[in-house]
Amino acid sequence: MGSSAGALRRQRRRGGLAASKLALFAMALALLSVLVLLAAGLGSRWSLWEYRMAFRLLGWAAWGGLAGGLLSLAAIVWAGLRRSRRGMLFALVGLLAGTLAFGVQWQMRLRAKEVPPIHDITTDTENPPRFVAAAALRRSTPAGVEYAGAKIAAQQRQAYSDIVPLALDLAPADAFARCLNAARSLGWEIDAAVPEEGRIEATDTTLFFGFKDDIVVRITRTAAGSRVDVRSASRVGRSDLGTNARRVRAFLRAVEKGKRGQARITPREKGPGSNYAPGKRGKGARLELLPNYFA
Repeated sequence: MGSSAGALRRQRRRGGLAASKLALFAMALALLSVLVLLAAGLGSRWSLWEYRMAFRLLGWAAWGGLAGGLLSLAAIVWAGLRRSRRGMLFALVGLLAGTLAFGVQWQMRLRAKEVPPIHDITTDTENPPRFVAAAALRRSTPAGVEYAGAKIAAQQRQAYSDIVPLALDLAPADAFARCLNAARSLGWEIDAAVPEEGRIEATDTTLFFGFKDDIVVRITRTAAGSRVDVRSASRVGRSDLGTNARRVRAFLRAVEKGKRGQARITPREKGPGSNYAPGKRGKGARLELLPNYFA
């Protein structure tokens, strides 16, 4: 009788140890997938590798996270049956990590289905603001410098009907100052600020992958004050997952909430294109061909 009970305890112990090993393996796989996910974005942002490698790593992270998550689910059941607290802890951590690694790309794909496959957003689809400082650089990218016209204009109006010009009861000089301050408050890198033309150009860099998008703001005089138009365009790719639309909305809100005042223009910002001089080093000068993953 005693020997049977001892054998049963040994069997349970072995079962619990096996469940813990499975949970540990699943957790390690899921955590590794999270690290690969982080490396994909940060490596692209820091120019450690090109975008193709970044997206390849993103795919590996997603599949690794899915595998780790499923194995963690199996380990949770096994650890529960074997009453292995250590195995249960490992499995729960693995499930969370696997969900994160797979969920990031899953959410990106869902978002891609919700928005039109366009990457050039403007408040004036009939006469969009034109790039000047960024023109030379954009001619070297697949997106180019010209607005694509009626095809994307129709898609934008259907998806982002709220993106329209902003009317201000301010003189153009005051409106220019408010727009420049709003652009700076959003963390944009100002590439050109030309009050005489009512033109502001800037670059914004996405947080994770470090994708660079170009923005141009146009301020024109109206009978009631000023009209503000803005255009935000990715340098390459088809779908921006709604990034440019969110950026335009954020800018218009910042301008509306802005205060009257003056904006000092630095010497670097005065020229129409000095920050984009060929061969010049610096954030605005480097050409980065980073097509959107869902192009």
